[in-house]
Parts: sequence; C-alpha cells; structure tokens
Amino acid sequence: MKRFLFITLLTVTMLYVLEVSEAVGLNTFKPQLEMSHTDNEYVLKWPRLPYPAYYEVEALSNPPTNDDKKVDSTQRIASYRTWKNQLHIDENFPFHTYWRVSAQTLFHKPLGKYSNHISMTEANGKPADVFDKIKPEPTSFYPADAPASIRPMLTWDVVPGAVYYEVEFLPSLPENPNDILPSTSQLRLTREVFTNGYNADFSWFEGNHIFWRVRALNQNGTPLGVFSDTAEVWIDRNLIPVTKPLPNNHQKLNTQPTPLYPAYAWIPVFGAISYEVELTSQPPENPNGVEASSYRIWSKIVTGLNDCYDDNPRITPGKYYWRVRGIDAGGNPVGGYSDAAEFEVDLTRGQYAATFGDSITHGGGAISYSPADFDYSYQTYLQFPVVNLGKSGDTSEAMLARFDQDVLPFKPKYLIILGGTNSLRGGVPAAQVISDLAAIRDKCLTNGIRPIFLTLPPINPEAIYEVFKEETVDNWRTEFDTVNQFIRQQRYFIDIEPYFLDSDRALPNHFAIDGLHPDIEGKKLMAQIINAHWTRVVR
Repeated sequence: MKRFLFITLLTVTMLYVLEVSEAVGLNTFKPQLEMSHTDNEYVLKWPRLPYPAYYEVEALSNPPTNDDKKVDSTQRIASYRTWKNQLHIDENFPFHTYWRVSAQTLFHKPLGKYSNHISMTEANGKPADVFDKIKPEPTSFYPADAPASIRPMLTWDVVPGAVYYEVEFLPSLPENPNDILPSTSQLRLTREVFTNGYNADFSWFEGNHIFWRVRALNQNGTPLGVFSDTAEVWIDRNLIPVTKPLPNNHQKLNTQPTPLYPAYAWIPVFGAISYEVELTSQPPENPNGVEASSYRIWSKIVTGLNDCYDDNPRITPGKYYWRVRGIDAGGNPVGGYSDAAEFEVDLTRGQYAATFGDSITHGGGAISYSPADFDYSYQTYLQFPVVNLGKSGDTSEAMLARFDQDVLPFKPKYLIILGGTNSLRGGVPAAQVISDLAAIRDKCLTNGIRPIFLTLPPINPEAIYEVFKEETVDNWRTEFDTVNQFIRQQRYFIDIEPYFLDSDRALPNHFAIDGLHPDIEGKKLMAQIINAHWTRVVR
C-alpha cells in the first residue's frame, strides 16, 4: 500500500514539474483555433497537445481582451469539454458569438494560454460588418410553358432582420445584377411589401413577359443586402388572376408545436385593405369559397396587416384549420378564402416544459414578424421539448390571472417564466410585479411544477418610442433592477440580463430593432443561455 502511494505521489509530482517547466514549454502552449461551416453546422478544430489533457471550448458574447485570463461569467454563454481536438456545434448560436479553446489538466486550468478567438461570421468567409449583406432568393417562377395571370404571386425566401422589401420591375435583365443600386431600365418599383411575397398587378404592362427582383430593407429603408437574382414572368392575359391570399407558414419541420395563442400570417392579395381570418374544427367544406364554413369556431377581421393574433387559447386537443380572405374598401370579398392551413394541439407535448410570459416569450421581432415566424421564437433554439404559453401584451397581473386556465392543463414539469416588462415600462410599481411573480411561483409549487425564472432583459425606450410611439416611465431601470434582484433570490433562475446590456445598461439595437422584442440574434442568445444552465436548474 505504501509502495502504491509512493508511486502515485511520484507520478503526480513529475506531471506537475512537466507542466511548470519552461524547458518543456507546456506552460506556454496556445492552441490555434480554426472554424469551418459545412452541412448546417460549424466545426471547431485545434492541434492536440502532446500531453494528457482535455479541452474546454467557450462561447462568449464579446471578444476576450487577452489570452491569459478567464472572462467574467456574464460574458460566457456556454462551455463544452472534450478529449478530442475538435467540436461540432449547430447553427442555433448567434452569428456574433466568439469562440476560443484551452487545454485543461489536473493542475492548470488552463494549461498555457487560451487560443485565438474566432466568430461564426469569420467561418462564413465574411467579416462581421458585412455578414448580413445577403440577397433574397426567388421561390416563384412563371416560365413560358407555365405562365402567370396579370396578377401573379411573387415570392422569395425570408431575409432575417428585414423589416420590409423593395421589388423592382424591369423590361429586361438589369445591367447591374445583384447590385445595391436600382437598374437604370427600371419600369416600376414598390416598397409597400412587409412580408416575403407580393401579389403584383401587371395590368399596366403591355408586353407578355417582364422581369423582377427584390431586396431587403431595414426600418430606415436602408438596404440590408443586394438585389436578388432576376426572375422572369411570362404573362397569359386569359388566365384568371389570383384572388386568394397565400398562407405564409414559417414553422420549422419537426420543431416546436404551435403556440397556445396562435398567430396566422399570409401574403396579401391585390385590392384588399382588410382580411378575415377563420378558424375551423374540420377542413372547410367549401374550399376557396366566399362563405363562412359551417365548421367555423372563431373569426377575426384585421385591417392593413398581413398577420393576425388569435384572441383565445387553443387548448382543446385536436386538429385545427385556418384560412383567410381579402375584403375591399366597400366591405366586399376580394375573392375566395385561401387554402386552409392545419395545426394540431397536443397537451402531452407540454408535459416536460413550458414557457410562460408576454410577447418576448410569445415570439416575433424586427417589427414585421409575428409569432407565426418561428425563427423569432427562442423556443425554436432550445435543446429540450417545450410548449409556448406566451401571450403578447401580457402584464404580470394578466399572467397571474390566466395561469390556471393556460398552464395547468399541460401539467408541465418545468415552467420557464419571463414577465413584468410591460407592467414596469407602463408605470406599475416593482412591488406589484414582484407580488404577481411570487403568486405565480406559489401556484407552480402547489401544482407540482418547478418555476424557473428568467431575469428581465433591458429595454430601449428611445427605440420603443420610435417604432410604437409609446412612452416609457423614467424610472424603468431602477424598477427593472428591483424585480431582477427578487428573481435572483429565487431557488431556480437563469440570469439572461447581463448578456443584453449595452454601456448605458439598455438593450442594444443589434439585439432588438424595436427596443423591446429580441430579434433572431437575441432569441438565439436567450436559448443558448437557457441551454447552458438547464442541467443546473432541473437537477
């Protein structure tokens, strides 16, 4: 036994000497990190140290200032450990995440120095300041053997972060393909396009084929990227024009279920100023008709929009069908109802975890996107099953009032709670919000649900007023701090606030154009922080 202890002590001593010896050079080891992008994932690689060591890979919210020191915990989004000299990560991290790796041993954490840091934008071969300079891709085509009517639906893929689009019509191919400037041969253009489709009207055009292209714009009308490839439309004036809207579903396949409070989105139809959305319990018996279905269970008319929020929680299990039709200025149908889109309610999908809150939880962002676009929902990027019980516009009081109705039927084991933003920015005292959150916590515990609170991310009052023309109370920062202090005292919480603070402790524009709702980058960041802490809060 003594011999074994002696050998063990001698081995440990020799290893320590090796690690600290300047002659060996292990204490100056600095990995050279490389990142590549392939097959919908990123691959991190670095040289292996010729010494027994594992590696820790860090995902950081900001670039580190040096390669010798650890970063503050509020800067580290996530970390991974591996004995290999490579790591595969998915695309669900924000593009402006910074990565580095270090060798770790029994005695030194790290051994030597941290590697160089690298961002995902570099892996795509483009610097961060031009990464978003992308082009839309047309998805509708009308060749000579399959022409369009004089009012075809023109569609393209969504440009993340685009608030609206500019569509340009041309008599021939442009002299400046994929440029940032309009063509000198432009016939017409429109900027009244707030989704990834446009029901064009070519009644003014005398030819039988025309060209079009599109580019994305931000909230100030500045192009986000270049024009798309140019698409050609052949026209047959004998064809009946499109008169029905086109359902615009952005749900990812095999991902999250439809939110408890669904949102419905479509591509508008020419001539309509309002839209009637109809929800049915069975497939409509009159497809594309103009009359209401006998299976109708709910309907709503919205004006000047291309989406609609359901007023009611869809909590009864089963399949649902929704469709939409246009209405003109005289209140008459522009045409028939759209094709019906389907979604299903399955309460068992919420038995593991659910998210509960206001519009930040419900989804949407970048001004023009609703919860119908799942790219703007943080639940899309979580690594565990979850159902979305958020409701846009909720105050903490409203969340408490609907808890029994909306949460208990799902019987979730874990409930992620984020609420109080609307209350505080509207002047409700922090003490009242804390009282509401405490009551929600107590309801969870009474019903065998573990409440997991998220701290409130900051807001940007100037941006909120610019977009929504809504004032924010002057003391919002103090009130947010008070509520977050309460949340940090709870047994189970995840602190997301520090990752969203700028130098003024407000929400930076690159996370939320409207100053309130995190966009795709912000939603990905929220999810990855939750993913990194999930094991801790559920054990």
